[in-house]
Parts: sequence; structure tokens; C-alpha cells
Amino acid sequence: MRKFCPATKLLAVAFIGFTMAGCGTLQNGRGWGQDAIVPVNIKGIPRTAYNALIDPKTLIPAAGALVFYGGNFDERVSDWASKHNPIFGSKDNAKKASDYLLIPLNVEPFLTAVVTPSGEDPKNWVYWKTKGIGVECVALLAANGATSLLKDATGRTRPDHSGNTSFPSGHATQAFSNATLANRNLNSISLREDVRLPLQVANILLATSVAWARVEAKKHYPSDVLASAALSNFFCTFIHDAFLGLPEDNKFSFTIFPLKGGAKAEFYFAF
Repeated sequence: MRKFCPATKLLAVAFIGFTMAGCGTLQNGRGWGQDAIVPVNIKGIPRTAYNALIDPKTLIPAAGALVFYGGNFDERVSDWASKHNPIFGSKDNAKKASDYLLIPLNVEPFLTAVVTPSGEDPKNWVYWKTKGIGVECVALLAANGATSLLKDATGRTRPDHSGNTSFPSGHATQAFSNATLANRNLNSISLREDVRLPLQVANILLATSVAWARVEAKKHYPSDVLASAALSNFFCTFIHDAFLGLPEDNKFSFTIFPLKGGAKAEFYFAF
């Protein structure tokens, strides 16, 4: 009997889960995209922006970018990666890989959005999907727009001296933006956790591979791609959570309370 590798089994389970998840509703009885755009919780927008800002997937790469840039590690790591090419073998292979690896990431947010539960009525399904996907398109545009503005404002020379649009990385922004939205959508799909989590980790690893490929290709410094990861997570998490109107995810929160003579920090993390 023919045996299937674990990856094949995982993909098969995910495909079956996806095909069964398009109908039905979310846990709160609403459809995905039903509450997108209107009504908007205006009072909740500052809190959503704050949560996106202090999200570890925003803070950690942002801190990493500062360390690489401020500690003068950028050039050393860039020179070593482009000389040894430990993952992709050559600068040319790395450059091609950064393009090819983006293809599945570019498609996944749309596919995962389509299979989120949005009810069984065809008219409502189409209308709600259009609103939800529209919000995610705005998130992508915001992240890419901010990247373009920063490129023009900073004018950082690329490691290979091919131009002055090094900071931040457009490839990395696109990769991490798509990964963030796809993972957000996976949270709305009824999947077993042992299927959902590996898919979400795979998305982050794929986006990281795109970012590292740009470093090996000598097109970007490490701080460029790390800044893109932080920027992407902030914009996509904020816009997704603020304007899609989905049930809140309370797995992680961090709040600072001002006190007389100081402040109190409160962490909340749930599995």
C-alpha cells in the first residue's frame, strides 16, 4: 500500500476542512464580512491600533531592525549572506526565489477569505465576502503605500548599489502582509488546531524565506526586511481587526495602567 508523507496528509486534511468551511457562520452567529466596514466601532479604533502596535509580531521585528541598524550589523550580515548564500546557493537563485515564494502568499489571503463561513444565502455570501475582501485589500494597499513612502523618504542605498530604495523591502512587506491576513482568516475557519497552527507557522516561515532571500540576493539589509515585517503586521492587523467587525481575539493583551508615582503593566495570554 502506498504511504503518504505527513505534509501530504496535512494538506489533505486542510483541503477537506476548507471545502466544508465556506458555509455556516462564525461562533457569534454572524457571517465573515457581514459586519465589515459598517457599523464601525469608532471608540474601539484607538484600542485596536494600540493592540496592533504592541503585538509581538510588530514589536519583535521592529526591535530587531533597530538592533541591526544601530549596532552596525547590517553590512556584516549582508556581506556574509551574499557571499556564502547558505540557503539559496547564489545571489541569482535568491533573487528568483524571492519572486517565486511570493506566488502562494499572494493567493492565500483570497483563498482563505473565500472559505471563511459567511452563511448559506448566495446573495449575502457574495456581498459579505466582497466587503471582507475589500477591507483586506485596503490593508494590503496601506502596508505597501507606507513602504513606498518610506522608500522615497529615506533613500537608502541598496547593498549592491543598484538603487536608493532599500528601506524598507517591498518584497518583505508583500510577503508578511499576505501571511498576516491569511493567518487572520485561518482563525475564522473551523479547523482542528493541529491543522490550523502548522499552516499559520508555514505562512510565517514562507514570508521569512522571502525576506531572507532578499538579503542573500544583496538587495536589502536585515533591518530593511525586519522593518517591513513590523510595518506589515501593524497595518494589516489594525485594519483587519478595526474594520472587519469580527469577534475579538483575546488570546493576548497588554495594558499599561497609570498609577500615582508610577504605572502598572498587565499581561494576559490564553491558550
